[in-house]
Amino acid sequence: MLKARLAQMEEQKQAHELQQMKGNHINASFGNQIRNYVLHPYKLVKDTRTKVETSDTDAVLDGDLDEFIMEEVKQL
Repeated sequence: MLKARLAQMEEQKQAHELQQMKGNHINASFGNQIRNYVLHPYKLVKDTRTKVETSDTDAVLDGDLDEFIMEEVKQL
């Protein structure tokens, strides 16, 4: 019985440490997006945190996020 109790305590400790590493869980649901992409009828990418907008959707979709990153860094 003592071994079972110690094993349970160790399991709880590991679960707590894992939770601390992961942080708070946020569902990727409507309203929690970082960026909004509009590709039709016009082209626009808008970052909801920094309010940066660009009409060069092809570059953003290809990975050119420098404009968004720089604005985020400025706000820190």
